[in-house]
Amino acid sequence: MTLLSFVVPAFRVQGYLRECLDSILDQPYRDLEVIGVDDASPDGSGEILAEYAARDPRVHPVHLAENVGLGPARNIGLDRATGEYVWFVDGDDWLVPGCLPHVVDRLRATRPDVLVVDHVRAHWNNIGTRSAMREVFPEPPGATTFRLLDRPEAMRLLHTAWNRVIRREFLIERGLRFEPGWYEDVSFSYPVLMTAERIGVLDRICLNYRQRRTGAITRTRGDRHFEVFAQWHRVFRLMDRWDGELSALRPAVFERMIWHYLTVLGNGERIAPALRPAFFAQIHADYVRFLPPGGYAVPPGVDGLKHRLVAQGRWRTFSALRDANQAVETARRGARTVKRRVLPVARRTARRARDAALREYYRGELHRPIDPTLAVYAAYWYRGYACNPAAIYAAARRLAPQVRGVWIVRRDRVDSLPPGVEYVVAGSRDYYRVLARARWLVNNVNFPDFVRKRPGSVHVQTHHGTPVKVMGLDQQRFPMGALGMDFARLLRRVDRWDYSVSSNSFSTQMWERAYPAGYTALEVGYPRNDRLALATAGECRQVRAALGLGPDDLVVLYAPTHREHLPGWRPPFDPDRLLDVLGPTGRLLMRSHYFHDRERRPGGPVRDRVLDVSAHDRVEDLYLAADVLVTDYSSAMFDYAVLDRPIVVYAPDWDAYRVARGVYFDLLAEPPGAVAVDFPGLLDVFRSGALRSAVAAQARQRFRARFCALDDGHAAERVVRRVFLDEPG
Repeated sequence: MTLLSFVVPAFRVQGYLRECLDSILDQPYRDLEVIGVDDASPDGSGEILAEYAARDPRVHPVHLAENVGLGPARNIGLDRATGEYVWFVDGDDWLVPGCLPHVVDRLRATRPDVLVVDHVRAHWNNIGTRSAMREVFPEPPGATTFRLLDRPEAMRLLHTAWNRVIRREFLIERGLRFEPGWYEDVSFSYPVLMTAERIGVLDRICLNYRQRRTGAITRTRGDRHFEVFAQWHRVFRLMDRWDGELSALRPAVFERMIWHYLTVLGNGERIAPALRPAFFAQIHADYVRFLPPGGYAVPPGVDGLKHRLVAQGRWRTFSALRDANQAVETARRGARTVKRRVLPVARRTARRARDAALREYYRGELHRPIDPTLAVYAAYWYRGYACNPAAIYAAARRLAPQVRGVWIVRRDRVDSLPPGVEYVVAGSRDYYRVLARARWLVNNVNFPDFVRKRPGSVHVQTHHGTPVKVMGLDQQRFPMGALGMDFARLLRRVDRWDYSVSSNSFSTQMWERAYPAGYTALEVGYPRNDRLALATAGECRQVRAALGLGPDDLVVLYAPTHREHLPGWRPPFDPDRLLDVLGPTGRLLMRSHYFHDRERRPGGPVRDRVLDVSAHDRVEDLYLAADVLVTDYSSAMFDYAVLDRPIVVYAPDWDAYRVARGVYFDLLAEPPGAVAVDFPGLLDVFRSGALRSAVAAQARQRFRARFCALDDGHAAERVVRRVFLDEPG
């Protein structure tokens, strides 16, 4: 019999589900199964479960036709589980690496009905909060078991399903299942502890409990939080049914109930102000209804005062106490904010004074009406006319001519603009005016922090590549890739987004995880790739001729990515040796990352048959000209794959890169073609013809099916129709 069955319900967790599944399947323990329950999720969660099942026989997906909710979805997974023990892990949480052998050892040593494991609250800002394990068990029980009657303090551990591993036959024998509705853990977890003959505790952090910035019920206001009362009522009905010696637990259970009610009420993100009096009244009613005959241990201090106010039904006093505490905390936060702001003001230079004057002008323009016809475009921190914004701009001129498009560019990049493109120079008075007055703001990076999101304005984040390396909040776990980043400010910028353009479902999932906010994902393909999808042979010949390349030349484009954690890094690459392998018709295009644009030399021959194209404005031209792309971890591979031409992944520092910078998937295991991990290997790929082998072609087709299916030449049109013309998706 399989020892462990993991039941993983999935509903709107596409941004986190891969990490959850990887954290289970990559453990140094194999005797397990994963029952993934797609609870009719409207996002890509079901596809992810199917994808994992296709490559790992331990994953068994269940796809529900209708949404049933977390509790019933867990029951469905439980019914299909075959393991001796079952572990309910939510799809947005993840296991600690290497924890499973310790869990297995404890299960085998003690054979408990339920093993409670420790966890940490993993907040979006990379701060971890310990559980109450150390306070509840200052001296860990070790490899022993107990009944709840002997250690009732165990009820003070968080009452969730995912921090306990439960013997499956025990659940079947006791008839314990999850009830529908919110707070379903309450009516499951407490009865599990109360009826277990053997409870074990593993004082080791095994699970990361993700504190999501958006999407969690604990951060969702609404009247469904009243469902917590029904769940606790079920607990007391079960106790009435069991009666007997379990009645000794009533005081402790009652205290937990009131604690939980007050926790829900005290969270301002759950109960709207208008609903709080009614919620408090129900707490008072349950206090009177379920108060044990012999009373209970009222907690000390402020918590005890709250309990006494509940007992007396004194809502006004309770509310006044809550408001006073919040006022004190607000004053403290304000004092800290003032202290942080004083020093920068004192150090302003004359240039900052000029900028401050322009910002005042900007704030004044914010009070003027939005221009209903104005769209502002920018790309790569004002480097010029490029990428997805350029493709959207061109489509809008054709499909929505009533929209006036204005580009923001740096002064040194004005000459790179195509003829007829209206622009303003970054930092100028006109720059601040259009930023304040535009109805639409389109960018492939974020606009500066000072830009305000006005009511009625629409911000479109197009991004600029399918991510291999981790982005956004995920960079917090890789400090070398997050040098100088302020994640709180990043999220304030993300909160301005109305739309996030995505090239494929994988990108949508990763953006949702890296940039959690309330925007709408536009999974439409990449507008910048429309040109590649629609390119003709004649256009390719023209581009090659403009670059001085002949029709019979074998053109290789080398385009590595930037390494933020390794300033000044240069790849081990010898153009002359590669050209020797390519033969007399070989031509090599070398392109640095745009972060190095101030170091670029003018375009033109660097040496015989090598062309430095770092300064070339349109990278799409280079894709059309090249017969082969050589890259490492750059998003160039996803764009170039649209052309269905050979791609070689040259990854000489893969192991170091994925540890220091972090990656979203194993590029060497799922490449778009041939792979080389050192320069001799790269030469051999060309020398042996491996880049055009059947294996490489099959890898490219799988890659294209996963990442390029939406790039049909009409992505920009789809964005324009949704964003500018307000047509349904």
